[in-house]
Amino acid sequence: MGELFQPTHLIVLAIIVLILFGGKKLPELGKGLGEGLRGFKEGMKGVTDEVNKPADTQTAAKPEQTVK
Repeated sequence: MGELFQPTHLIVLAIIVLILFGGKKLPELGKGLGEGLRGFKEGMKGVTDEVNKPADTQTAAKPEQTVK
């Protein structure tokens, strides 16, 4: 079995996409895909920043003591 993404495969795929969506829709699809990926990257960056942030002992939640 050969490589999956050979140049001829990519050309055929591009032609099929062009036929299915037309020339006017492709820029809109590309823009939407780019914005979605950018949002995903920003979201993942926020999650990794929170995980990698050192725990501050002063602001850490302390268990409450009950008074009887």
